[in-house]
Amino acid sequence: MRREKELRMALVCYGGISLAVYMHGITKEIWRLARASRAFHADDPPALHPIERVYHDLLGEIAEEADLRLRVLPDIIAGASAGGINGVFLSQAIATGQSLEPLTKLWLDSADIEALIDPNQAPRHIWTKQWALPIAWMAQKRGAARIDELVEAGARAEVKAKLAHFVRSRWFEPPFGGERFVNLIIDALEAMHAAGGDGRLLPNGQPLDLFVTVTDFRGHPERLELHSPAEVVETEHRLIIPFSDHGTGAFADPAELTFAARATSSFPGAFPPFSVGELDRVLEQRSLSWPNRSAFLERALPRQHAVNAVESAVLIDGSVLVNAPFRPAMDALRERPAKREVDRRFIYIDPSPGASFQFGATAATTPGFFQTIIGAISEIPRQQPIRDNLEAIRERSERIDRMRAITRSIRPEVESQIESLFGYTLFLDSPTPARLGAWRAKAQNAAAAKSGFGYAAYGHLKVAGVVDLIANLLHSVGGELAPERLHRIRHAVEGAIQAMDGGLTFAGKASPSAILFLRSFDLGFRIRRLRLVARRLAELEDELSEAELAAAREAIYDALAGYLEAKRTDAHAKLRRTVRSMRNDAEPLLEALADSLNLRGLDDETDIKMAAAFEGMTKSVKRPLLLAYLGFPFFDVATLPLLQGEGLDEFDPIKVDRISPEDAGAIRRGGAEATLKGIQFNDFGAFFSRAYRENDYLWGRLHGAERMIDIVVSALPPRARMKPGRVAAIKRQAFHAILDEEEERLTAVPGLIEALRKEVG
Repeated sequence: MRREKELRMALVCYGGISLAVYMHGITKEIWRLARASRAFHADDPPALHPIERVYHDLLGEIAEEADLRLRVLPDIIAGASAGGINGVFLSQAIATGQSLEPLTKLWLDSADIEALIDPNQAPRHIWTKQWALPIAWMAQKRGAARIDELVEAGARAEVKAKLAHFVRSRWFEPPFGGERFVNLIIDALEAMHAAGGDGRLLPNGQPLDLFVTVTDFRGHPERLELHSPAEVVETEHRLIIPFSDHGTGAFADPAELTFAARATSSFPGAFPPFSVGELDRVLEQRSLSWPNRSAFLERALPRQHAVNAVESAVLIDGSVLVNAPFRPAMDALRERPAKREVDRRFIYIDPSPGASFQFGATAATTPGFFQTIIGAISEIPRQQPIRDNLEAIRERSERIDRMRAITRSIRPEVESQIESLFGYTLFLDSPTPARLGAWRAKAQNAAAAKSGFGYAAYGHLKVAGVVDLIANLLHSVGGELAPERLHRIRHAVEGAIQAMDGGLTFAGKASPSAILFLRSFDLGFRIRRLRLVARRLAELEDELSEAELAAAREAIYDALAGYLEAKRTDAHAKLRRTVRSMRNDAEPLLEALADSLNLRGLDDETDIKMAAAFEGMTKSVKRPLLLAYLGFPFFDVATLPLLQGEGLDEFDPIKVDRISPEDAGAIRRGGAEATLKGIQFNDFGAFFSRAYRENDYLWGRLHGAERMIDIVVSALPPRARMKPGRVAAIKRQAFHAILDEEEERLTAVPGLIEALRKEVG
């Protein structure tokens, strides 16, 4: 049986104003790859698009050459501004199976000055502000190149005319229409729906999570606890609007997606600020309903909802404060299921990296008054590096690597302890469910006795981690996501624990109250144990028959899936009213949560599954797996402090990949300056010309295809390699498939496709 692995993509989509068209090209390739992956693993796959066939064949070649069946799952998406819009549409396509193809026409036709400009802001007649035309001519000559150098001869008049129209619009008011933009977003979602779909692109039970950043212009109060004074109130402007289908395919109402897309892209000065009233008016004009309006607004704007101020909330572009939303994507890792090995990638899409960087001769002139102000309020916040996010990911991965190294180094000693504890008969006795349960308890007690003084610290660290899990789970279940609410829940849970008979102590061994508490709530311990056994199984793959390997995998990952499902917020939705009504006494709520988690029942099911898997194994394979399973308490005492009490569900290091013009040089080097035209006019360029949009969209597809192939190939096992020259050949095949598809559609850039064919070779 071939090894199976999931390449899971957490996509972080930056802002980029008119470079949204370029990002659409990239997200289209991610969508095509996901469709190809689904088809590769389907019993009755749907018909494939030519570029999907290239991706499908790549997965087939990997299966043959590397003995690896790879699944590609884009399951977490976070976006700001232009990236937020693309994230919304990509998520809708993944969740529903709808097509992104209708969206391409809307991007090319409607992402245009003439389509976006508010009629009330447009010039009244041809003589309006004729004196302002020199500003337009000056603007078109700024930047890395002039219009005459960037645009084909047939498009130059269009760009100049639209630039003049834009400059002659009413000043000191946003030129683009908010309601116009809302209508365009709804048009796009309706076009996707009308095109139909052929099913969700993720497996059942694999959740799709979307996070869209928004800036609350007026801000909302958040309380902070200090030593002195005891409490202060600060104004918070950052908002994250979350969506999830919880693995079911029921994603979001189109009105909610429109709300998020319009709010996140409300670029200051270009669009008017967004308010819910704007969306209400458009929905009324179009006779569209919004059945879950109140529930959504409570979730999206909890602080405003609490004081009946939702209607007056003013929202602007999400990239003003959070242009690279890594944090919500990282937080989403806590609720990921797993049924096979996972290669987790964080992939961030940056359409114009380093565009504002100036050094040396280019920075010789001191910035002027307006340049300084604009840079301070717009460009600098949006261009801040993501070093903090990457360092957090690296630190997490380094902790996991250290944990793995320690586990390997102490394995001989742990195995020796288990063998001396049970004796030789351990491997002769049939591992029935009852025996497994008794063996686990005996190994747990032995680990406590052998750990000495360190066991008390380990025990209290476990309790602290479980309290965090309980508090965060109840906080999410309650739906009232204010930080002070989380603090009150944690405080009440801690009070209930302290009131338990005898308290939770770990002097030499765990007290009865501690044992009862951990048996009822220590979900992380169970997950970590099965992760350890899964990793040990991966190390022994070459020694197992296909039947043994299949049985062991199924048992481990089925058991793991039950525990991970118990950790999901929606599994405990029935407790929402109880959580909201809790004040100080958390004991009844803890009892209800223990019943809902049902960890003892899951433990019994796990023993049944694992006993059946062990029963069919030869002694040479059963021995190391059984030693890992029973020896886990010893490993956990040694490694949990390294993980700082975290319950890491995807128990593997995270790799980070970037998609940008700078990273895709198979066709043309030089990055954005050599390929994109929308970078002109401070990234507004593609709004002025269809030729710009067609150019950037096409390069987005080509760059997206190149980077998707790179990322898929990088998921190969360390010792596996593609045949020499195959990756380059596959890329050329993908490029030609894209060029063939787009040749008839892209009519505003004559000669571009033929020129690219020559460059591709």
